[in-house]
Amino acid sequence: MMIIAPILVGLVYVVLMSLIHEPHRRRFNAIMVAGAGAAYLSGGGLGIWEFAFAAVVTYVAYRGLESWTFIGIAWLLHTGWDVVHHLKGAPIIPFLHDSSFGCAICDPVIAIWCFAGGRSVTDFVRARVGSRRPRSSVG
Repeated sequence: MMIIAPILVGLVYVVLMSLIHEPHRRRFNAIMVAGAGAAYLSGGGLGIWEFAFAAVVTYVAYRGLESWTFIGIAWLLHTGWDVVHHLKGAPIIPFLHDSSFGCAICDPVIAIWCFAGGRSVTDFVRARVGSRRPRSSVG
């Protein structure tokens, strides 16, 4: 369950974000990953490196305002930072010891979606379901 739950969280994130129309979806996700980059600032345990990482992710997220690729890169950077925290720092959620590990599994799910262009999965499902409906033959 330590692996399945974070994957499900990533998938739920993708579905919920799919409800936002473009270009707002891309811009909103850039803001989200910038916020994720600052998540450890209040006690991540890696000192000045927390600020350096937040600055790097903020820049990459800024580039993500116009590029899904940069948003995906920022999520992968955050994945790496989660792994560092799981091994050496403090967890992202102080009272959940393995929360950084879970975040490191969830973030690549989101990154893959971003690298695919952040397309709306809800629109995709609606189109697929709509194309399967039998056409009435009115003649």
